[in-house]
Amino acid sequence: MILIKSGRVIDPESGRDEKLDILVDGEIIKGIGKNIEAESADEVIDAQGLVVSPGLIDVHVHFRDPGFTYKEDILSGSKASARGGFTTVVCMANTKPPVDNKETLEYILKKSGGAPVNILQTAAITMGLKGTELVDMEKLREYGAAGFTDDGFAIMDSGIVLKAMRIAEKLNVPLSFHEEDVGLIGVPGINEGKISARLGIKGAPNAAEDVMVARDCVLALKTGARVNIQHVSSGRSVDIIRQSKKKGARIFAEATPHHFTLTEDAVLKYGANAKMNPPLRTEEDRLRIIEGLKDGTIDIIATDHAPHSLEEKTQNIKKAPSGIVGLETALALGITYLVKHNYLTLEKLLEKMTVNPSRLYNMDSGRIREGLKADLLMFNPDESWIVDKFDSKSANSPFKGWELFGKVKYTICNGKVIYRDK
Repeated sequence: MILIKSGRVIDPESGRDEKLDILVDGEIIKGIGKNIEAESADEVIDAQGLVVSPGLIDVHVHFRDPGFTYKEDILSGSKASARGGFTTVVCMANTKPPVDNKETLEYILKKSGGAPVNILQTAAITMGLKGTELVDMEKLREYGAAGFTDDGFAIMDSGIVLKAMRIAEKLNVPLSFHEEDVGLIGVPGINEGKISARLGIKGAPNAAEDVMVARDCVLALKTGARVNIQHVSSGRSVDIIRQSKKKGARIFAEATPHHFTLTEDAVLKYGANAKMNPPLRTEEDRLRIIEGLKDGTIDIIATDHAPHSLEEKTQNIKKAPSGIVGLETALALGITYLVKHNYLTLEKLLEKMTVNPSRLYNMDSGRIREGLKADLLMFNPDESWIVDKFDSKSANSPFKGWELFGKVKYTICNGKVIYRDK
């Protein structure tokens, strides 16, 4: 039994924001109130000066297991999640082999059972992530797939996408889409603009994202499917999503901390550690993403945690793979660059990192309520710290050396303390 005393409890779903105690008994929240006494508690945590929120939920991570475990594996990714305040993560399907079959899915789910955080696994939409043949969505759902995505690859065949949406709508699961038309891209991971011109390469223009977002918004309207537009990077895409939502589309949209924090200029300073798909874009795009976060067009903050080895990231920027690690810096980047800059309240930031991701996947988590599982986070929003090391196997981040606000102090998952700040 754990008694959390005198924390500022913020529960975005109910709107609760007050100083309270929380009693955790086994895996469950047993009590929420003032002046709770529990002489039999195994641990009493003094949360004075800390925010107590639901454990964070990340609907977009790459744990590289199976196939690329030198970059990350399920257990190391879970450790990074716990340090970042995440109690639930949703893994993408672009492993090796990809999650387009029962055996790979069952391997991941079995290994995830020993992880300290809750892990949901998506399956691929198409066989081999090739975009030409649908997987058996009904069977993979039956075997435990939480949703479907070809993340890392855009599905160019609109007929395939339409069929997938119709099946997903019947199964009541989300489809998540990586939105980049490869036919419009030269070198992926770098915006087509002043920086790509300076480097003498053809990059990835906004239009490569915009045309795919527009197509999938139209098909979402047609089918009624629950669709998640992943890692939005283009201001025009924000506009398209906003209008589609107004027309009634069941669309969720993600923004990553790197897309609301950095611009294409970061490529010159951080090299391949600022290379990701879709790329960092202009200051105008960054500000329009923030506007989308402010007005609710973008519902979710997700990390797209994408570990790579040092050897891979120190290659020539044209050859280096895209992606950065993000689990351990996400909350602090949100506090530092959204809350401290008065773009979002702390409650709104947490809403996009807890209950909204939960709604996308129909979870019970992301809430603080008696009788629910005790997935909780305690953090100090005003404590500063320097990004200097990672619990992930990889450290490919442009944020190394940055001073950020918002320090995770305790992460509790299923009633157990899985991380405590030393």
